[in-house]
Amino acid sequence: MRLLGGLLGAASLLVQSVTAIDMVISDEASVKAAAAEIAFGLTKYYTGHLPGDTPGNLPDPYFWWEAGAMFGTLIDYWQLTGDDTYNAITKQAILHQASETRDFMPRNQTRTLGNDDQGFWAMTAMTAAELKFPDPSPDEPQYLALAQAVFNQWAQRWEENEDTCGGGLPWQIFRFNRGFNYRNSISNGCFFNIASRLARFTGNVTYAEWAAKIYAWQEETGLFRDGDVLDGVTVKPEEDNSCDSIDQIQWTYNAGIFIHGSAVMYNFTDGNPIWRRRLDGHLESARRTFYTDGADDGGGRVLFEQFCEPPGFCDVDQRSFKGYLTRWLARTTQLAPYTFETISPLLTSSAVAAAKACSGSPTEAPPGEQPFRGRAGTACGFSWTKGGYDGMNGVGEQMNALSAVASTLVDRVDVPVTGDTGGTSRGDVNGGANGPGSWMTGKEFKPITTGERVAAGFVTAAMVFGVIGGSAFLIL
Repeated sequence: MRLLGGLLGAASLLVQSVTAIDMVISDEASVKAAAAEIAFGLTKYYTGHLPGDTPGNLPDPYFWWEAGAMFGTLIDYWQLTGDDTYNAITKQAILHQASETRDFMPRNQTRTLGNDDQGFWAMTAMTAAELKFPDPSPDEPQYLALAQAVFNQWAQRWEENEDTCGGGLPWQIFRFNRGFNYRNSISNGCFFNIASRLARFTGNVTYAEWAAKIYAWQEETGLFRDGDVLDGVTVKPEEDNSCDSIDQIQWTYNAGIFIHGSAVMYNFTDGNPIWRRRLDGHLESARRTFYTDGADDGGGRVLFEQFCEPPGFCDVDQRSFKGYLTRWLARTTQLAPYTFETISPLLTSSAVAAAKACSGSPTEAPPGEQPFRGRAGTACGFSWTKGGYDGMNGVGEQMNALSAVASTLVDRVDVPVTGDTGGTSRGDVNGGANGPGSWMTGKEFKPITTGERVAAGFVTAAMVFGVIGGSAFLIL
């Protein structure tokens, strides 16, 4: 995704709210009604389902990756509330953007894609498989197969040259794009997240080995610090491929993607203490870094984007990050139930604050952005610490609030399934071989082996070592 700076706080025009979302957090029906209102406002930004538009694309200024994230949010919303209003446009978007090569590299996006851009669509497909979102017809792309195709392409793109930061997945897919020498945590986090989830869904230990390798690379490169997840590192060819230029900014979505992936690995390994320690470290870091006191005394700690929210310079992309951490925290409570006691109060207080922020009636859009087309008095603001609407609105703000409100229902729905516990999505272990994401890398396609479906009892009975690319690493 692209990070575009800009001062936005003063750009939005605010009119006193006419109505507001009045949510009682202890009342399931009230929570669902609030979530439905927010979802309605969110989907009014989307025009891809209309005649003459492109399914899966949001209008400017929203980039392609954020549309993928939005549809993942809508799948979560469906599973958490039972409301299938947006299922048809969601399925249409996923299948269209999967493209004819079935790897989320559509022709009109391919040349400028980052690995993280592709990753958000892949994670949406994985969410669809895990939550049993209605399957496409047999001749259409299948959710599990789409995630596997992207995984296979990432495995090819992994930098094997030990002289360039010891490996890692570049931010950009193609060398001719600016940013190829940046190894960012979100791209590698997407790879780690998908690898861990594929391991859990399929039982294939090769995916788990990759998850462990990616995690070890992040650790060895210095992108983890006492549980903190730093943004990335730049490889400097002019300095003998120096790898000491680390961007130390912390973002909510970087924390969230490693919390969730670690929780998946904890679950896959039947509670292995190494993955529990890693999960606990990232969770504690997120709790101390991204939660602050809200506007109401005694109202609990509220989620905020600590780097750019207080000074008011979050860009369009960054204004959506909080929602991803929220979604991943909610699913973490299902995969590592011992975390519920820590996470649930954070979800609850943030949901209450987010609902209060959904009380705006903007009459104009910020410059270069789209107008809010939901019902008056229900536009969601960005900051949840002010006790009301802050004058900012957009896809990110609406998506954040929807995730916050709906995620409080996570303890009332089924745990994400696997292939052995009711999953119906069909896979393709060799997917991604023929897409542009494969042949344009200049590397030979090497499909993942089918591997051995490993029973949980065997996995946790021993310390298992894997070897990929000549390096040994611990997966449990």
